[in-house]
Amino acid sequence: MKNKTDFSQGAVWKVIIRMAIPLMLAQLVNVLYSVVDRMYIGHIPDVGSLALTGLGLTMPIVSIVMAFASLCSTGGGPLCSIARGRGDKEEAEKVMANCLSLVIIFSIIITVVLQLFAKPILYAFGASDDTYPYAAEYARIYIWGTIFAMTSLGMNCFINIQGFPTIGMLTVVIGAVVNIVLDPIFIFVLDWGISGAALATLISQAVSAAWAMSFLLGKKAILDLKLKNMVLQGKIVVRIISLGITGFIMSITNAIVQTACNTQLRLYGGDTYVGAMTIITSIREMTFMTVHGLTAGSQPVLGYNYGARLYSRVKQGIRFVFLSSVSYTIVAWALLMLLPETLTKIFNSESALVAAGARGMRIYFCAFIMMSFQLTGQSTFVGLGMSKQAVFFSLLRKVFIVVPLVYLLPLIPAMGADGVFWAEPISDFIGGVSCFAAMYFMVYKKMPRDGE
Repeated sequence: MKNKTDFSQGAVWKVIIRMAIPLMLAQLVNVLYSVVDRMYIGHIPDVGSLALTGLGLTMPIVSIVMAFASLCSTGGGPLCSIARGRGDKEEAEKVMANCLSLVIIFSIIITVVLQLFAKPILYAFGASDDTYPYAAEYARIYIWGTIFAMTSLGMNCFINIQGFPTIGMLTVVIGAVVNIVLDPIFIFVLDWGISGAALATLISQAVSAAWAMSFLLGKKAILDLKLKNMVLQGKIVVRIISLGITGFIMSITNAIVQTACNTQLRLYGGDTYVGAMTIITSIREMTFMTVHGLTAGSQPVLGYNYGARLYSRVKQGIRFVFLSSVSYTIVAWALLMLLPETLTKIFNSESALVAAGARGMRIYFCAFIMMSFQLTGQSTFVGLGMSKQAVFFSLLRKVFIVVPLVYLLPLIPAMGADGVFWAEPISDFIGGVSCFAAMYFMVYKKMPRDGE
């Protein structure tokens, strides 16, 4: 056990790979949760294209739910770990219980607001009169499951920090398997269409939440989840929110970007282009799975060795992450450039959507290799505890570059809807170079010798 938790021993690249593999598997399962829905819905006879587009319009809602869940997990998880580390079990239990209270409160508020204002919100997200019925059909069912989604996402970290990573991984795996099994039954066998997909997702998230809570309330848990500790304490809540705001911002920016892209594509290209963006976003999620797992796996290794003043190992880790990321993104880029039509047809086979998706994919991913620069810099900043830099460069690429370009580039003559897709590679290049350069000159080059 000591060899597995002592990241100062063994080849750095082996340690990173050992940490990254379970994270890659978790990423795979997590991606399947939403992507499988889109694959099935896109192939519903006669209405697959519109239904897929409608589902894509609900993606900002999913991002908002994930943002608030991230606020609780990334804020409460580390605080709970710190309390456990210093032997203060009572404080750790209070943090965990307060996080559960926040999850419940946020879930209720989000559910009420989204149910009451679903129509104007979905139109603001880019819905048209043709796609709104499908978006509303999925959203209204999905929203009722907010409490389940937030519980499984927000509380699962408290299983991992107690030293039960397998149980934590099963929280995601079990839900994904249930979703994959129920989707074709509800959508095609029972002929419930997009409502069936939403219901399958709701049930799968309920199963995940039940699994997580059954452990946290069970005898195997090290920390006890007590009702009396669920009374919110101001100091604890402030600390949770202060620490979790980084994860919240990085998640909520996804909703901002998704909304900007959908509304502009609806204006300049119509529903077909919104559907194409749904497919491209799905491909991006699947493509990012491996490299995101790798960079996430490197963060505790870099942080551990940095804290141990083994700076040469930190540099080795950064170099390995960079070279691995570049190698992977080159291969992924080649496949994306060569097979855009084939990849688009996984989701829908209508000729107009395939043409728009393939064209958009070649533009959107043309600078995908530069994401290896962005991710190397981001993972280094996060791993070394430089949260301000991590947030800044995430906002720089997503909000300060992508969003303005999404609105400006379509105004260029002959650019139109293509301008929305071009915003991504431009931001990949500027953001990637900026983030990597800042990491290199601020961290890598200034790294002292071991032990200093």
